[in-house]
Amino acid sequence: MKFTYNKSEKLKSEKLITKLFTEGESVSAYPLRLVYLETTHTEAVPLKTGVSVPKRNFKKAVDRIRIKRVMREAYRLNKYMVFNNISTQFAFMILYVGKEKPSYSELEKATKKMFNKFLIKIAENK
Repeated sequence: MKFTYNKSEKLKSEKLITKLFTEGESVSAYPLRLVYLETTHTEAVPLKTGVSVPKRNFKKAVDRIRIKRVMREAYRLNKYMVFNNISTQFAFMILYVGKEKPSYSELEKATKKMFNKFLIKIAENK
């Protein structure tokens, strides 16, 4: 598996994002929250993922962009945990719910914990 985050893996469909927030389920590992939905999409990728940081908590765009960049990097390096353990396609939205600027190590730890919770929840629903 390649440790990349290609254009085909990015969640950009407005319809899918709306459906994700109306019908999706969530898992939290502070300071991250994962909203997910089992779906089918045309690309041959198992996950479509987006990241979001609220403007309410971080007024400066510089701070929001940095947090998003770090979140995408933590996702990119740890997505193998999910890729190797799912058989259907999913849409993910990773939200930052904390109020302070995080370090990379904090986000990586939270990402791993969040993915483990997701896999446990998926296994229970089968």
